[in-house]
Amino acid sequence: MTYEEKGAWVYLVVTAVTYLGYLGVMASRAGDDLAATPYAAPMLWSIGASIVLAVVVRIAVEVARPSDVHRADERDRDIDRHGERVGSGVLGVGMVAPLALALVEAPHFWIANAIYAVFAIGAVVGSAVKLVAYRRGF
Repeated sequence: MTYEEKGAWVYLVVTAVTYLGYLGVMASRAGDDLAATPYAAPMLWSIGASIVLAVVVRIAVEVARPSDVHRADERDRDIDRHGERVGSGVLGVGMVAPLALALVEAPHFWIANAIYAVFAIGAVVGSAVKLVAYRRGF
């Protein structure tokens, strides 16, 4: 497994786990009115944790199973561009939902959570596309 492929796995898993963790925290704190649940601190902690975990887990994976080659070749760059392009497409299309929520003046809770969900989905889809390209060819 190449260095870049390992990185895609780490990014996929860390993004999914931290977002699902955020949803779990929000579900445990939810009362009768979900939109009244304080969300800013858990969301910021989740985003911060995903950044720190991505770095720490990436280093741990490389220490545990060092990659043979650390330089990206042409195929790695093409796969990365393809995955980023697909992830960005998901992000662009998905941002219609938070925009629509803002236009109808929905509570900030729903707008912020829609934005976070779209970013998480875009990251997971982009990483998944990269992993498929590594396994099945590009």
